[in-house]
Amino acid sequence: MLIDVALPLSLAFIMFSLGYGLTFADFGRVLSMPRAVLVGMLGQVVLVPVVAFVLLQAFSLPPALAFGVMILSFCPGGVTSNILTKLAGGTVALSITLTAVVSLLSVLTVPVLVGWASGVFLGADAPVINVSAIGFSMFAITAVPVLIGLLMRFVASDFAERTEGAVSVVAVVLFVVIVLAALITNWDLFVANIGRLGPLLVAINVVLLILGILLARVLGLGGGDGLCISIEMGVQNAALGITVAGLVAQSGGIPEYAVPAALYGITMYIVTLPGMFVLRAIFGKS
Repeated sequence: MLIDVALPLSLAFIMFSLGYGLTFADFGRVLSMPRAVLVGMLGQVVLVPVVAFVLLQAFSLPPALAFGVMILSFCPGGVTSNILTKLAGGTVALSITLTAVVSLLSVLTVPVLVGWASGVFLGADAPVINVSAIGFSMFAITAVPVLIGLLMRFVASDFAERTEGAVSVVAVVLFVVIVLAALITNWDLFVANIGRLGPLLVAINVVLLILGILLARVLGLGGGDGLCISIEMGVQNAALGITVAGLVAQSGGIPEYAVPAALYGITMYIVTLPGMFVLRAIFGKS
């Protein structure tokens, strides 16, 4: 099917756009602001899946959709989190660094966590998951494009600065197409479960936004860092979630596991855009 080729290629371009906006200094900030980076990584890699798992216990979802929610929770922050952090007055440099570092780290974490979640939520119906194969595929369609974009920015920085805006626009368009394709492909399932799935995803988003800024405050970080971490936790890479769902299903097309990520790709903006300004008003940005 055309979508089996178009989906990974679209994600690869989205990840390329991420790398295209990075410099090697963005990775160097791990050393210059280690506490903020570590707190952000803890929130993204550990707390996001924990929150999703706990809230799933309070909602009655079909196993496949529950598994899809967990796939989404394992994904790194979305590429638009940097823009949202800037709008909210958060620490943009930290946001860029977290997005880059956690995106590369996800090549290792996502396959392992997906293997665990499939057994927990799907049981005997779980597909055979080749963790190594998923890890290799993710490396090819996420890490490699990021690195290519990073190197292009390094080699031709002037050209990259002139064209970064256009590349970002194409990436956003591809993201929208991926989300819509996932919903349309599973439309009947989406309509049948929107009443339960929608409130769950909104609840996850709200909890993550609040938890992110509280975690930062408790650990002594400033309001700008807290806003950044809050947004990084609340805005997930839905396109990656949809793609990983396809890698797991190995059946061609976009499977039902992808529905939560597709819906979250819409609801996360509806919740996060007003939410980040409310958090800024309550906690401040300094």
